[in-house]
Amino acid sequence: QVQLQESGPGLVTTSQTLSLTCTVSGGSITTSYSYWSWIRQPPGKGLEWMGTISYSGRTFYNPSLKSRTSISRDTSKNQFTLQLSSVSPEDRAVYYCAGGNGLTMSTISKADKYVYRGQGTQVTVSS
Repeated sequence: QVQLQESGPGLVTTSQTLSLTCTVSGGSITTSYSYWSWIRQPPGKGLEWMGTISYSGRTFYNPSLKSRTSISRDTSKNQFTLQLSSVSPEDRAVYYCAGGNGLTMSTISKADKYVYRGQGTQVTVSS
């Protein structure tokens, strides 16, 4: 059974870079046609797709966040990492990592297409 676990600081300061890591167990992030994403949910709002890294290492980003977002991976540790720069209080949210197979360019941004999801981690931004 594939399981995902987010880790990282729960509190960051405005203008700093947020870094979160997702550790995957029970499956490999290099499995063909697998896609691994970061999704967040601000308080009182819906899920927002942030970006994806594919089984081959190709990355895709939400255009609205692309200038501040970077997703990378460490295949030796079966982990992928989110970096969000220049954070502000508007970046306060629960951040989830998620994984799925056989996604397409039209579905990688759809949160409900991911069959695997971590429990989420709350991130607060202090001014």
